[in-house]
Amino acid sequence: MENDVKVDEKVEEADRLLPPHSLPSNSDDEESEAAFDARDKIVIVDFESADDPSAAAPPFSWRKLWLFTGPGFLMSIAFLDPGNLEGDLQAGAIAGYSLLWLLMWATAMGLLIQMLSARVGVATGRHLAELCRDEYPTWARYVLWSMAEIALIGADIQEVIGSAIAIQILSRGVLPLWAGVVITASDCFLFLFLENYGVRKLEAMFAVLIATMGLSFAWMFGETKPSGKELMIGILLPRLSSKTIRQAVGVVGCVIMPHNVFLHSALVQSRQIDPKRKSRVQEALNYYLIESSVALFISFMINLFVTTVFAKGFYGTEKANNIGLVNAGQYLQEKFGGGLLPILYIWGIGLLAAGQSSTITGTYAGQFIMGGFLNLRLKKWMRAVITRSCAIVPTMIVAIVFNTSEASLDVLNEWLNVLQSVQIPFALLPLLTLVSKEEVMGDFKIGPVLQRIAWMVAALVMIINGYLLLDFFVSEVNGFMFGVTVCVWTTAYVAFIVYLISHSNFFSSPWSSSSIELPKRVTVSDS
Repeated sequence: MENDVKVDEKVEEADRLLPPHSLPSNSDDEESEAAFDARDKIVIVDFESADDPSAAAPPFSWRKLWLFTGPGFLMSIAFLDPGNLEGDLQAGAIAGYSLLWLLMWATAMGLLIQMLSARVGVATGRHLAELCRDEYPTWARYVLWSMAEIALIGADIQEVIGSAIAIQILSRGVLPLWAGVVITASDCFLFLFLENYGVRKLEAMFAVLIATMGLSFAWMFGETKPSGKELMIGILLPRLSSKTIRQAVGVVGCVIMPHNVFLHSALVQSRQIDPKRKSRVQEALNYYLIESSVALFISFMINLFVTTVFAKGFYGTEKANNIGLVNAGQYLQEKFGGGLLPILYIWGIGLLAAGQSSTITGTYAGQFIMGGFLNLRLKKWMRAVITRSCAIVPTMIVAIVFNTSEASLDVLNEWLNVLQSVQIPFALLPLLTLVSKEEVMGDFKIGPVLQRIAWMVAALVMIINGYLLLDFFVSEVNGFMFGVTVCVWTTAYVAFIVYLISHSNFFSSPWSSSSIELPKRVTVSDS
């Protein structure tokens, strides 16, 4: 009984925030660059052998899993943002159940990429943007930062517009799109308010929002009763036609989001572990794998609910090619009506939860991206305001310009999904480069088998991007000057990808059948 009391006391202590004096004091520069201040981190108490540095990792503990739970669910929001819902509903309406297998495998690929991101953050104690700042020359660092910001702004436009559409639905059209954008922009201050009360409060809020999405879209699934047989065939039987290529690219682009790769490597640093103890680092990675797997399974089910609802209602109909975020709720209402609560408002509640949660994580990611690449010495609130402003200004322009054109706004959302896919290599290739380097990762450098799998995923994504660029060039490029401009940008895009690949160890490892071990550097002292 006495031992149980002691363990419970340790758990309670672990749930409290780490006091400022519990870690060695750092310089001002080091503290300004940290993803989380020392006082904001959650202590992970070693319940067994806490004083023995050589002790092996203790067995699985539900208490510890609870302490590590949080970052994976914040990360999973990017799999559930309005851009994803846009891709889901269009995939369901245009392709029916046929792309469910791609959604499942894209989620699995997303889990692999996110776990590599978490591995970098846990093993190095620094997030991906910070490591890129040291890894690449100045010009390449600024190009990577620009690409990350473009991807983030594109995602944020979708997220804010999606939230504004939900506000318009729930207000019965009283609030126009631009008013919803202004309301959504204020979530930056909610984020700052919650962050002051600790990371656990922020994670709890996201848990509520994810639960709201899950309940809303599961309710829709239950109301519409999609075909279970078609659902299973769609998951187990890969199918792809020329008419659904753009939707397939959108599915991949929505699930693997560039800014989320940077975000996860920073979120895992909200837990305080001893990086000098290999067993504790491995233990943290194991718990993050469990937590992230559960979070992404939930996100997969929510995306599946949305896809199958629209496949049941609109696949093969005249409305299939015209459906988007703006009119989806009204189409659902006309098709299915609703029982206790009209399906229009169920959709609006789920969309609002998706939009609000993803805009906050976008602000979060923007802080880490800007601070890491540029090494800014700014307070968090100022960085959040700058990040939010960079996205809100173009979003407001979009809201005003497209407020009266539903079709144009849906086309814009679709191409913003594609933009995410095009930007993926600029987050993926630096991640694979860094996670494969022993001088960066030490003993936690990934092995040859995992390197091969990760590079195959990256190659698959880049092949999809290549097809997309070719399709765009053939179908959209008209006029000599526009064609020249597109050719120049495409050449620069491909050239930078080639540079990133050549900067990695792609050609020497893990593909070489044999490796020659170079002699270690010998340092001769003057004495």
